[in-house]
Amino acid sequence: MKDNRKYLDPTIVAQLGNIELKAKLVVEGFITGLHRSPYHGFSVEFAEHRQYRQGDEIRHIDWQVFARTNKYFVKQFEEETNLRSIVALDSSASMGFASKGQISKYEYGSYLAAAIIYMMMNQRDAAGLALYDSEIRKFMPSRSKMSYIAEIIKTLDAKIPENQTGTAKALDRVAERLKRRGLVIVISDFFDDPASVISSLKRFRHQGHEVIAFQILDPRELDFNFGATATFKDMETEEKMITQPHLIKKAYSNAMQNFIDEIRKGCFSARIDHHLISTNQTFDVALKEYLKKRQGLS
Repeated sequence: MKDNRKYLDPTIVAQLGNIELKAKLVVEGFITGLHRSPYHGFSVEFAEHRQYRQGDEIRHIDWQVFARTNKYFVKQFEEETNLRSIVALDSSASMGFASKGQISKYEYGSYLAAAIIYMMMNQRDAAGLALYDSEIRKFMPSRSKMSYIAEIIKTLDAKIPENQTGTAKALDRVAERLKRRGLVIVISDFFDDPASVISSLKRFRHQGHEVIAFQILDPRELDFNFGATATFKDMETEEKMITQPHLIKKAYSNAMQNFIDEIRKGCFSARIDHHLISTNQTFDVALKEYLKKRQGLS
């Protein structure tokens, strides 16, 4: 049997042809990993069926499936939607950063967003997309038809990270557009004022949404191992500074850790799932967290 788990590696996925193929193979690799590992408790059903529940019409039972499995399943129709979800992806200039040998934070985030949306659609959930920097640049409301994913993926692929960060302001704008309760997944480096970011994330909770916050950072943003001398460029202002990283590494590390801790603690206090993801980590790390949340909402 072909092992697709290699497609969980960001550097391998980046070499593939188009983002739709990337999303599909990432999900297939993830499912292969679930089936071949001791990571029990998960199930991803991409069938046109769901298990029979009391009250379902008997005429919808698939008797051919019953003959094979001795279990009752009903046919799942296109209009049936289990959950409404929106993926809000930061497309500001800071997300364009990539250290040597890594893919950019936006590229990683776009593959993750595509894979999650692909999973949602196959599970008959309604999914949508919001791309933002300091404003919403593209908003695609939640829909459940599989044909919609091609449009979403085209949008992800066409976007180039640009403009200044304004996560807090943009997420407030997203919240204004959500009229029904559901699941909100935010993918960002959260390079904004932490208190403002947390306030915006809490707004989703106040509206009754469940929230997952994936904080995507480059490995060098976490360890600051840039060598003896380095030129640093602000991705949003293009301001440059030449320095010796080892001279400021301790101060930087403390500041970064405090920043991450403030985001994490704020999320915890609001009962928001926060997950720190490095762009050198395999995609199953984030996908498992999404799936745990999704199954908890079933």
